[in-house]
Amino acid sequence: MCFRSLSALVLVLAACSHVSQAVLPIVMWHGMGDSCCNPLSMGSIKKAFESALPGVYVRSLEIGDSVVKDTENGFLMNANDQITQVCAKLKQDPKLADGFNAIGFSQGGQFLRAVAQRCPEPQMHNLVSVGGQHQGVYGFPRCPGANSTLCEIMRKLLDVGAYVSFVQDHLVQAEYWQDPFHYDEYVEKNVFLADINNEKTYNAAYKTNLQKLSNLVLVRFMRDTMVQPSISEWFGFYKPNSDKETVSMKDTRVYQKDLLGLQEMEAAGKIHFLASDSDHLQMNQTFFEEQIMPWFK
Repeated sequence: MCFRSLSALVLVLAACSHVSQAVLPIVMWHGMGDSCCNPLSMGSIKKAFESALPGVYVRSLEIGDSVVKDTENGFLMNANDQITQVCAKLKQDPKLADGFNAIGFSQGGQFLRAVAQRCPEPQMHNLVSVGGQHQGVYGFPRCPGANSTLCEIMRKLLDVGAYVSFVQDHLVQAEYWQDPFHYDEYVEKNVFLADINNEKTYNAAYKTNLQKLSNLVLVRFMRDTMVQPSISEWFGFYKPNSDKETVSMKDTRVYQKDLLGLQEMEAAGKIHFLASDSDHLQMNQTFFEEQIMPWFK
C-alpha cells in the first residue's frame, strides 16, 4: 500500500461534503505493507469518508489485535485464515446487519471478493477493487510499505518456491501467485486464489454469492510498476505459457468456463472497468472523486 497516495485522497473525499440520503456502511481492507489505522493512509481515509458522507459507518478492517500485527499479517498470515476472521467480524457487527459497500486496496480487493463468495451474510452490495489482483500475480518488481524486513522475507520465500507447502501456508503473496507456465501445479498446490476462482474444486456457492453483488468495480493502474501483470486488476492475466503476452478477462479460463458467473454479471451490466493512468494506487483527485466516490453514495 502506498501511504503517500492514499493520504492525498483525504482532500478528495473531504470535498464531497454532503449526501441527499442515507448511505450504506463501508468496509475497507488495506493492501500489503499497510494497516487498518495508519494515520497517513487508511486511518485518514476512514475519517474522510465519515466527513464526506455524514452519518456513514466505516469499518477499516484490522487483522489481528494490533496495528503492528495487522501489518505483519498482510505478509505472513494465511489468506484463508484472514478471510475466516473477517467473516466472523462482519457477521458480529450489528451495524452491518442490513448490508454494506466495500472497497479493497491492492490485495484487499481480492480478499474482499473472497468474503463476498464465502460469506454472503451480511450482504455486500458494491465491491470496489482498487488495484486488486483477481487472477493473481507472476512477479513482484517492488515491495511497498515501510517494513523492508518483511519485504525481504517475502522475496526469499518466493525464491524458495511459491508452491512449496510451507511457503503456501505462511506467505500471503504466494497464495495468489499464478505461474502461467505451470497451470496444473498452480491448481493443485495454490491454497487460496485457485480456490476462490473455482479452479480447484468447483463450489457452486462461490458463483451464486458473487452474482449477488450489485456492482463489481475493477480499477486498473495503467502504469503499474508493482503488479505483474496489471491486467489482473481487470480479471485478465498472462496467456498460457507466456509471461509477456496477456489476455483480457473474456479470454481467461475463469471466464470462458463460467466458473464465477462473470459472463452473467457482465451481461447484466454489473462489472465496471475503470482505468487510472498512473502507478499502483497513485490516483489523482479527479479520478477518485468522479469514478470511485459515486459507488458509495
